[in-house]
Amino acid sequence: MTVALAASCPGAAVVAVELDDLVDGTNSRARVRLRYASGSGPERVFVKREGRMLNRLALTALRAREAEARLAGSELDLPLEHPAFYAAAVDRRRLATVTVMEDVTLRGAHANVATVPLAVDQVRDGLLGLARLHAAYWEDPLPRSLDFVRPWRLGRVWAPVSWASLARALRRLRSGGHGQLIPAGVDAGVVERGFRDWATRAAAHPRTLLHGDPHLANTYTLPGGVTGFYDWQLVRAGNWSHDVGYFLVSCLSTADRRDHERDLLGDYLSELNRQGTPGPGPDEAWELYRQTPVFGLGTWLHTLSGGGFQPTEACLAVIERFATALADHSGTAMPTRRRPRVTPSRPRPPGTSRPVAT
Repeated sequence: MTVALAASCPGAAVVAVELDDLVDGTNSRARVRLRYASGSGPERVFVKREGRMLNRLALTALRAREAEARLAGSELDLPLEHPAFYAAAVDRRRLATVTVMEDVTLRGAHANVATVPLAVDQVRDGLLGLARLHAAYWEDPLPRSLDFVRPWRLGRVWAPVSWASLARALRRLRSGGHGQLIPAGVDAGVVERGFRDWATRAAAHPRTLLHGDPHLANTYTLPGGVTGFYDWQLVRAGNWSHDVGYFLVSCLSTADRRDHERDLLGDYLSELNRQGTPGPGPDEAWELYRQTPVFGLGTWLHTLSGGGFQPTEACLAVIERFATALADHSGTAMPTRRRPRVTPSRPRPPGTSRPVAT
């Protein structure tokens, strides 16, 4: 810890550490309380390390095992609210990583949870942050320190595996009495084709630097309503609409999305222009945004199918948002049976939630 904090806290010498809020899931993560022999530094830091071997292999397949650690080590400017990075390291021989970062709860942050939608103003703040990030790297070659960042790509070899996972998720929904969450006529084949088609569009130009996985449970809120983003394991190069659609639909209640999505998309485009980036026109942007929900639906069906990545109640809540958005924007009818009530979870600080969807 002394070495990790050396650049940010010169002269700080850590004499003791204490683990707190340890979670062992997709990654191992914990708060670490620090005591200093000399100098000064943060009272606590947040540390992420590699998880079990099976999880390491899964993240390797997603090209996500090293991404956050290498992003942290790049010292790149990310012009949106996120935890400050102190240090990071990668050991490829052991498939091991470690990232030491700011514990944002020291600034009064609380983690957002998937079952509790954000207010419209919180989503607007997050979209403006994403616009600043996208504008900073819009159609520019990424720095050499980000040579590991790649566009979205889904090889056809994985299509049968993906279809089987989606079919399993749909069976779980039906057997649990939640089949009405999925639009009529939408089966595993429809979602798999849409999921794969969208991944192709998400890699299209204009390309920029994407968070890649900005769903509700990967965000936090600071006092004053500022929305921050953490868990950068799926950082990608790609089309702006991936981040915008995934974030907006996952974070808003269905009623708020229907009432405000056009205006919020306009706010994002206006911020791009303020940053000097000539983004798409409103009609072009709207048509692309309307195609995004199928990717979110496929992602969260995979999450439900895998089990253990997110609580079932979180999967159901987010699946409903994406499925309803897909129905709204594709003209597909939703079943008329009454949807089950999903009980919101109480917000927990970053680091104490279940492992995030990948």
